[in-house]
Amino acid sequence: MADWVAELGARIARGERAVLVTVANAAGSTPREAGAAMIVGARDTSGSIGGGHLEYEATRVARAALHDGAAAPWLVRFPLAARLGQCCGGVATVAFAVADSGSGGWLDAAVACARTGAAMALVTRIGGADDMRAHMVVTADHAAGTLGGDLLDSAAVAAARPRLLARKADTALVPSPAGDGTTLFVHVVVPSELNVLVFGNGHVGRALVQVLAALPARVTWVDAREEDFPASVPGNVGIVATDLPEAELDAAPRGAYVVIATHSHGLDLTLVTAALARDDWRYLGLIGSRSKRSQFEKRLLARGCTPERLARITCPIGHPGRLAIHSKEPGAIAIATAAEMLAVREQQKVGSDPTYLGEPFRRGRGSGV
Repeated sequence: MADWVAELGARIARGERAVLVTVANAAGSTPREAGAAMIVGARDTSGSIGGGHLEYEATRVARAALHDGAAAPWLVRFPLAARLGQCCGGVATVAFAVADSGSGGWLDAAVACARTGAAMALVTRIGGADDMRAHMVVTADHAAGTLGGDLLDSAAVAAARPRLLARKADTALVPSPAGDGTTLFVHVVVPSELNVLVFGNGHVGRALVQVLAALPARVTWVDAREEDFPASVPGNVGIVATDLPEAELDAAPRGAYVVIATHSHGLDLTLVTAALARDDWRYLGLIGSRSKRSQFEKRLLARGCTPERLARITCPIGHPGRLAIHSKEPGAIAIATAAEMLAVREQQKVGSDPTYLGEPFRRGRGSGV
């Protein structure tokens, strides 16, 4: 789920006012895609719509609205070359919506969706005078908030539900059926497709969860050594301290990314064995050297594992694009492993075989264990 939901909810809970800034439409070359969002407060921002002059101008517009007490959501069209002098030359249409203590109905529903991982569509009425009745959150079976009348609310649900069925992040600007010149901005937000399980809270595990903090990932960090976890972790990381870490593999969602990097080769083998009982991982990574992989393959083959299943294991980890990254520093391994998972995600988006990495990719340099 997009980070802006929880961030906006936290700011409003603290009694602040903030502006939700979203790329409603992107034509041509733009810094970010439609749906990218940021939160602008009176003194700071979170998230990004691409940086540079576009983000600077959007922040300025949002802060002016906070200062002037603007209410109803609005759109601003930014021709990036003509207006901002950016060489990418596309056109970004940006939606602005002020949120405050009166935003409870729809914002509470959005936060609940973020917490549970439910897909939602935020439908915003662009234009009109009443900002308190300009937003609806629509899910597959529920709607919260209002756009100000039954006709608009029904139109919001009708515009949102088919897009939710596609299970794909999406935006659309839909003419209002009220014939009043207003527009419905439909922003479909889906749960993060980057569900990552990290086993092990050693140096590589710690570095990896920090790297994943910069990504739209939902991270489950698993280890039996509860006392070794840091006092604080990134907001997208959940800690599971358990003596049965393999149970987390059974409960993981389909299409998850798994990284096994514990302090024990025996535990690594147990977890790999448990993981191979399923065939729906998008990525199954094991820290180690080529010799470790060879030893594990012999043991797994003796236990009846097929060569086809073994081919799904990425070990050593951290060869994004087959780059020659030889560093054994925990941070370097973490960055390279995150890049490797992102490469898998990109291949999945274009419908490639999830095992596309291939043996030459998997049998690269060791990682020092």
